This record gives sequence, C-alpha cells and structure tokens, in this order.
Amino acid sequence: MAGAVGAPVRIAGYASVFGKADGAGDTVLPGAFRRSLRQRPPARVALLWQHDPARPLGRWTRLTETKHGLWAEGDLAPGVVASFEAASLIRAGALSGLSIGFKARTAHRPHRGSGRILKDIDLWEISLVTFPQADEARVRLLTPPKNTPTPRTPHIGSREYL
Repeated sequence: MAGAVGAPVRIAGYASVFGKADGAGDTVLPGAFRRSLRQRPPARVALLWQHDPARPLGRWTRLTETKHGLWAEGDLAPGVVASFEAASLIRAGALSGLSIGFKARTAHRPHRGSGRILKDIDLWEISLVTFPQADEARVRLLTPPKNTPTPRTPHIGSREYL
C-alpha cells in the first residue's frame, strides 16, 4: 500500500561476515568495524536500497560485532514506498541480501592480484541488495509488513502450500 503510515517494519541480519572472502575477493577480519562503531552511532550509518544514496529506506538501530560478523538491526521507515516494497520482497523471499558501503582504513593484499584483507573499515552504509558480495550477508524480517497477510503454518495433511 503506497504511502501507508504505521509502525516501522523491523529487519535484522549479518551485513558482513568475518574470515571469508567475498565475491570481490576481500576478507573482513574480526574487529574491523570496532573504530567505526565507536565513532558513528547506528542511526548515522545509512540504510539504503541497492547502495543508492538517493533511496534511503529507514535507519539502523543496532550494529554490533559478533564472532560471526557485523550484526545489524533496523527499521524500514513507514510511509516510504520503497520501504514497503522492500519489506514485501523480503517476506516473499525475493530479496535477502545485505551489503556494506565503506572506506578501507587499513587493508593489505597478501599477493599481487589477490583480494584485500580488511583490518579497519570506515562503515558508511548498509544496503538491502539483490546480489550481496558475501553470500552469508542476509536479512530477515523481525516484524511482518502491514497490510500483508500473516503467514500461516499449514496443518499436516493439508493441501495448502506456502
């Protein structure tokens, strides 16, 4: 429903994972976000659609490093058509990627032509994306979008398929 205003839709997922090369060959090390998270609160890290600064979707409310990577929680803004569409696509399973936009403060290439080892990252934004560079960087809904049917669990033996 375009322009519907209500409660924000909550989302969460890993925006980056540690120790695994992404599609560009870059590997983020644990602690790489530490300085950035100290210097910039979650609400100042943009929540964008496909890395487009002209398409903000809401705001991040929690960013934290875990053993696995950078965990992100946020709110898709109510009343923003793109946020409603994003929530609908996530719910339908058509969109699940997260991707970070950053500047590498400290990085090195172990071999010529190899990806970077990222030790210190200045995090600018986290986007909902169709194709994440890191396959494990995925988002999910914490609350269902308004004006959409609530998923039901089919009973055993039913002919209903979700």
